[in-house]
Amino acid sequence: MIDLHTHSTASDGSFSPAALIDAAADQGLTVLALTDHDTMNGLEEAQNKALVRGIRFIPGIELEIAWRPEIPQGEFHLLGLGISRPSASFLEAVAELTRLREERNRKILDAMRKMDIGIDLEEVAALSGGGSIGRPHFAAALVRRGLVKNQEQAFSRFLGKGKPFYVPKAALEFSTAAALIKESGGLAVLAHPMSLYLSWGRLPSLVRELKDRGLDGIEAWHPTAKVGACRRLEALGLSLGLFITAGSDFHGEWRPDRKLGITAGNRRISEAVLEAIPLLGK
Repeated sequence: MIDLHTHSTASDGSFSPAALIDAAADQGLTVLALTDHDTMNGLEEAQNKALVRGIRFIPGIELEIAWRPEIPQGEFHLLGLGISRPSASFLEAVAELTRLREERNRKILDAMRKMDIGIDLEEVAALSGGGSIGRPHFAAALVRRGLVKNQEQAFSRFLGKGKPFYVPKAALEFSTAAALIKESGGLAVLAHPMSLYLSWGRLPSLVRELKDRGLDGIEAWHPTAKVGACRRLEALGLSLGLFITAGSDFHGEWRPDRKLGITAGNRRISEAVLEAIPLLGK
């Protein structure tokens, strides 16, 4: 059993990178990729723990990609799998995303203050486990203050798109992001394609276009998609000569419905997925 899409406290997961590796090893996983949002801060800690626990570790990242404003429900995320030699340009781009994330956090706090919610950055930071601060941590602060019952309500009322505390994330242009991933030794993989919010009539042409612009693979299997949709995505990717990946998108206690090594339809992610991607090496 393996997992090619997970998160730690370096972004918006609740497990530290080392604790994530421990959890994976305890559950029998043999390979794990850490793909935190717009940061590589957790990779060294995870790699060191993976060596101790005997798990093969794949360094990765999940990048926010600029998407069509006429599709407000949609989002475009790009996984970089196998970032073995980050280029100077790649590191500069990630550093800029970190700066812009901090600016976004200040804007969210400003929006809260306008509604007389006195949450400060220190309070939110304490809930982040020492990693970068994101919307799940603001949601946790709202829950802690008793302003909402749970994380889901925090997003549906305050932090989701179109809600009072929503501030768009900084994003990269796709071709730029794909090139940065490739020059850093990685593969560019379209994460959870159903999140693009495109119809089946429009999705194939987009994926074909992305392949022409540098896309290497498609995360056909993701827990938010139905099994039938995953099969269609896999068939689409294979027809275009793309690699097929699968992940849990594990976030720990922030998303308790997601389990390490498990994807859509409660299916275990087999090592056969990785065996079909020789460019990730051994």
